[in-house]
Amino acid sequence: MAQGPAALEPYDSCLVSDALEACGMVGAVPGIRRIWPSGRVVGRAVTVRLRRLAPGESPPEGPHLGARAIEASTPGDVIVVAHEGRTDSAGWGGLLCAAAAAAGVSAVVVDGACRDVDDAVAMGFPVFARAATPLTARGRTVEAATGVPVQIGGIPVHPGDVVVADGTGVVVVPQDRLDEVAARAADLARREAAMLAALRRGVPPAQVLGGDYDRMLRTNGSTPATVQD
Repeated sequence: MAQGPAALEPYDSCLVSDALEACGMVGAVPGIRRIWPSGRVVGRAVTVRLRRLAPGESPPEGPHLGARAIEASTPGDVIVVAHEGRTDSAGWGGLLCAAAAAAGVSAVVVDGACRDVDDAVAMGFPVFARAATPLTARGRTVEAATGVPVQIGGIPVHPGDVVVADGTGVVVVPQDRLDEVAARAADLARREAAMLAALRRGVPPAQVLGGDYDRMLRTNGSTPATVQD
């Protein structure tokens, strides 16, 4: 039976990453962390692709970057901004946080820098990014597309994929593998809970974390792939 993002809500980014690897995929995004200590976020991706404004190019007419994604979102979604890892200007800011929060968006993930961090903290809106900078996107960056496949940190993100983000990092689960990953996450969670209980009972760590622990994520006897297809 198909499940929604709620199937992954019990699990942190580490366990979901492990479940992906056990299914032969890698979904952990390198280098993107939460900008302030917000809680765990799980939601479907709404994507935005940004591009650098060319020298001499006039900013296009139309709404500011990210505005269309906010209007396309439903409550609980996570906006994913592909900004090519750029930290020389922000790909998201305070007014966008306010608009997204009002629309019920759960969080934003920026493959690049954000700004207006204090505003995000004040309104309690979770932001995950590579860095923060006061430099505006205006005159530097424009929106190339909304609702299209993107990559962040080399990890593919399609509209509707599930994003899990917390204090450790950001993980992306392909929507067509969600049931499989959720089932593997539930199995790993049960096994880890048993290990934790054993450690708390005083069972020696070398016994609990033996060879079976290192083999937990193997899929059909092989090591996980290096990137999602």
